[in-house]
Amino acid sequence: MTGIDVGVTVAARTVLPTRHGRFDVLAVQVDDEPAYVLLGMGLQEATDEPLPVRLHSECLTGDALGSHRCDCGDQLDAAFAWIAAHGRGAVLYLRGHEGRGIGLVDKLRAYGLQDAGADTVDANLRLGRQPDERDYRGAARVLAGLDIRRIRLLSSNPAKEEALREAGIEVVERRGLLVPERPENRAYLQTKRARMGHDPAAPAAGDADPFYDPARRPVVTFAQMGQSIDGFVATRAGEGLGLTSPEDHLHLHRLRSLADAVVVGASTIVSDDPRLTVRLVPGANPVRVVLDPRARVPRHAGVFTDGAAPTLWIVGPQAPVQEPPERAELVRLPLAQGRFEPAAVVAALRERGLTRVLVEGGGTTVSAFWGAGALDHLYLTISPVFLGDGVRGVRVEPCDRLDAAPRPPVVSRPLGSDTCHSFTLCPDPAASVGPQPGEPVGPVTGG
Repeated sequence: MTGIDVGVTVAARTVLPTRHGRFDVLAVQVDDEPAYVLLGMGLQEATDEPLPVRLHSECLTGDALGSHRCDCGDQLDAAFAWIAAHGRGAVLYLRGHEGRGIGLVDKLRAYGLQDAGADTVDANLRLGRQPDERDYRGAARVLAGLDIRRIRLLSSNPAKEEALREAGIEVVERRGLLVPERPENRAYLQTKRARMGHDPAAPAAGDADPFYDPARRPVVTFAQMGQSIDGFVATRAGEGLGLTSPEDHLHLHRLRSLADAVVVGASTIVSDDPRLTVRLVPGANPVRVVLDPRARVPRHAGVFTDGAAPTLWIVGPQAPVQEPPERAELVRLPLAQGRFEPAAVVAALRERGLTRVLVEGGGTTVSAFWGAGALDHLYLTISPVFLGDGVRGVRVEPCDRLDAAPRPPVVSRPLGSDTCHSFTLCPDPAASVGPQPGEPVGPVTGG
């Protein structure tokens, strides 16, 4: 790529390794404006296909400080993930666009007005500013100066598309990124759709989607697992966060929102310290259930300290626990060869009125529930990546003959770059709720 516009210069080039992969980075100067930053993959690829591009307006609070008052940080992360999954595309980071162009100080002042009841449009107007003061002509000059003249725009904002078209950039397609609402930004996003023409929201927690019907049953134990195409949930070093797509992450939150309780083993808590809450979709947080036969989960784990949802800490009869964590209920269950029986876990939860149970991890725990006949349904997401070795995902008992291999009914759908397979292991959970405690079934280690 070479500059064409004499006012556009590439001031610096380098690479940036990120959790989504390695991006080429260009600092681009347009006259005396703040430098634009373009991060891309596959930019040198010889193709007539339009380049997927996201114009991302600078947002210190959302991008860097993790604010949930807007969806900017989520959109930026989703853009990087989408580009990495497709191997080609760019994010053009637009400095000087803070607060839709009104600057950081006025943006924070507008937040104060919103706290008092104004929406995001009226707050700007009360400050004597426009609802949106961004100018995309510089961004169009950057794209044209880099010979990027045909794009697929990754945005829910039609104003960006219109501005680029007026500036001579051919927008072949515009598509929004699948970023759900949070409770903290729902009103803000609704205002942008109602008063600023943004695209409709992402679907809520399953809505009428039949893909989620198994998880809606009143009495059901279902599982979700994401793993590599060769069957691992993490590398040998234990790195597993970000293995599957943002769309799969949203899918997981939908399943949590449909569950009364979410079950994980101790190894999952120790390695990932997950929150196990519903943050990306509307819904109540499920009760968090930690299977920890030897009581090895540290007291500072988030499920014990954040107070976001009730937590049941299930330990063995002899586990060395003097006092349970303040924010957790201690439950002791018998062990069989040092492990919990899945049926005993399910029975203990149903005694507490927790009848829709999501078994989320890890691979050992999900496999044990399936092997014990205590799992009615399995959502298994496959990421198109090869790890070679690592932490094993879902496993079943080996068989010598293909006709003896389990082939449960399955419905599959894409989730971003991944594919989720929805397996029905028990057609009628109400009629078959798995083995009863004491029956000789596979144990759960809490791994």
